[in-house]
Amino acid sequence: MTDIPDRINRRTAIRAAGGFVGATALPTLSGCLGGNGGDGSDDPDEGPPPDDGADVDYAVETVAEGFENPWGLAFLPDDGRLLVTERPGRLSLLDPADGTVEAIAGAPEVFAEGQGGLLDVAVHPDYPDDARVYLTYSASAADSPAGDGASGATTHVGAGRLALDGDGRTPALDGFEALFVAEPFRDTNLHFGSRATFGPDGALFVTVGDRRDTDFGPDHVSQDRSNELGATLRLTPDGDAHPDNPFVDDPDAADAIYSYGHRNPQAMAVRRETNALWQCEHGEEDGDEINVIERGGNYGWPIASEACRYGTDDPVAPGHDERDDVIAPVHYWPCGSGGFPPSGAVFYDGDAFPKWRGDLFAGTLAARYLGRFTVDGDGRDATVTERDPLLDDREWRMRAVAVEPGSGHIYVAVDDGDAPVARIVPA
Repeated sequence: MTDIPDRINRRTAIRAAGGFVGATALPTLSGCLGGNGGDGSDDPDEGPPPDDGADVDYAVETVAEGFENPWGLAFLPDDGRLLVTERPGRLSLLDPADGTVEAIAGAPEVFAEGQGGLLDVAVHPDYPDDARVYLTYSASAADSPAGDGASGATTHVGAGRLALDGDGRTPALDGFEALFVAEPFRDTNLHFGSRATFGPDGALFVTVGDRRDTDFGPDHVSQDRSNELGATLRLTPDGDAHPDNPFVDDPDAADAIYSYGHRNPQAMAVRRETNALWQCEHGEEDGDEINVIERGGNYGWPIASEACRYGTDDPVAPGHDERDDVIAPVHYWPCGSGGFPPSGAVFYDGDAFPKWRGDLFAGTLAARYLGRFTVDGDGRDATVTERDPLLDDREWRMRAVAVEPGSGHIYVAVDDGDAPVARIVPA
């Protein structure tokens, strides 16, 4: 699903902390996006600019086809096969070696309407010793263990133990159960968020969207810490609120909240050099953001934003730099830029593309390309620069991104009703 309305394919990269840097779309492998002459390239005393990886040659291969709106990708670390979720409710096992796809039984009943359905997938960090596979999904109150007396749907986190093919049995998630339900339920099919990733300490982070709450004031659900919408949740592997979360001693706040003030984060990754958690989230009319997540942080939505109201040039709220009680994005796309509606992200740590090591890759939906960003520095002071787009000649909505262990090839899931999973390999 697009984030409504669908946005046009133009973009302007702006660094929140370092001034405004305009950028125009460039052909793949032809230079860098961003930059204002401040890299020393015009000063012979400064020497050549640092290598930004723009000259890397790559090829694109189709691994398998026929997926219906694939949403999440996760590699099994022991045998190299790939778990793929499809939004209507299917979970599959893809063998990249030969492109064979097997259905996995045991996935939950999902609310597959609008932006809802079977969403992200994550593998327990101790797999295969701990064979649990985690799914995020939207479920209706009627299909939820927490749905008594409620209506509508909400984001769920569940897990089962992956039993692979052997002795003639079908691959399955054995004993799958819902571990956590983000409340309250809402009668809308939008903004479930729903990326999931394990942090370096073994905690499970999950994003939950604001469910398209349009009350853009201080009482918005994303600013109300008593509920679990518009937030990053931090859970134990058993699905409990992590005991070290920032608001566990606050009787007026939900124990599971790690950060809040989010609109609809659909991309999340750990930067291994620093162990920091990064997210990309959708703005309203543009205003898309890249954030470094801090414990207990308020990321502003909707009392601070770089977005405008849909169909207008009217700001939703003051910018982040006009408030001292919110954390500003390290990179954003302002109203009028065309935006970067994001879905799926990964920091590249493979060997296939050494010049890209440490770069952030993030898919974009309406803009239809795979973004690559170089990162200099750490935390909220990091400098993020968008480089040449990848795959921008394919008209693909990029839903998920993953790096294959061992080979370092980059895999993307395309959001379409009859879609491929493709990989990027050295040319």
